[in-house]
Amino acid sequence: MSELFLPGVPEHLVRQALDRAGGNELASGKFANPESSAALAANGFGWFIERPALLPAFPGLDDIDWPAVSVEIERQMRFPWSGGRHPWLDAAVVTETHLIGVESKRFEPFRDRKQAVLAEAYDRDVWGESMEPWLTMRDALRSDPSAYRFLDAAQLVKHAFGLVTEAGRINRSPVLVYLYAEPSRVAASACSAHRAEIEVFSAAVRGARVRFAAVSWSDWLKRFDTTAVSSGVRAHAEALRCKFEP
Repeated sequence: MSELFLPGVPEHLVRQALDRAGGNELASGKFANPESSAALAANGFGWFIERPALLPAFPGLDDIDWPAVSVEIERQMRFPWSGGRHPWLDAAVVTETHLIGVESKRFEPFRDRKQAVLAEAYDRDVWGESMEPWLTMRDALRSDPSAYRFLDAAQLVKHAFGLVTEAGRINRSPVLVYLYAEPSRVAASACSAHRAEIEVFSAAVRGARVRFAAVSWSDWLKRFDTTAVSSGVRAHAEALRCKFEP
């Protein structure tokens, strides 16, 4: 097992997924960076690729039918047109009723001030019913591209558009999970400001067809520790904490 991957993570499947996504994470050395967000997500979810039913449910989504029937890393959510760039999410969880796309963050929110950019292609009338909150957010970010200091709100809008399309293809209800870390090296004031932006964003897109949920890695990993999960899941949580301090 490579030092890049935790015990139980199927390295060959994770490498295939990363290569397919085209981000050059492995060959560039970015994946081996101690601050790599991709390494956290790939290891965190990769362990469940071959055992999806063991994946703990996300806090705040307990009303969704569980368990997961599949877990993938680096899944593309294609827009309803050919050509151009289509979003990739760090992970995708499919249940009998839902498609849950996961955007995982580690140090990225705290590195630079976010500047929203949304192309005219997103103005196409192709997103379906009950997407008005996301369309309103799209327009608001164009009016004030610097509205969010820490949260990459434009990226989340693009992910929501990709998710609603992909969910329609597989006949599932779409959910976008923003899974964020709060590293100890980041000032507590910055973490608090990030959380405040998440709350504002969450309120703005509430009620849309693409449901939005924000979950901290810390809160999610607490579910790995419960007596209801297997010892392997608990051990995986501890390995993640030791290596990545999420």
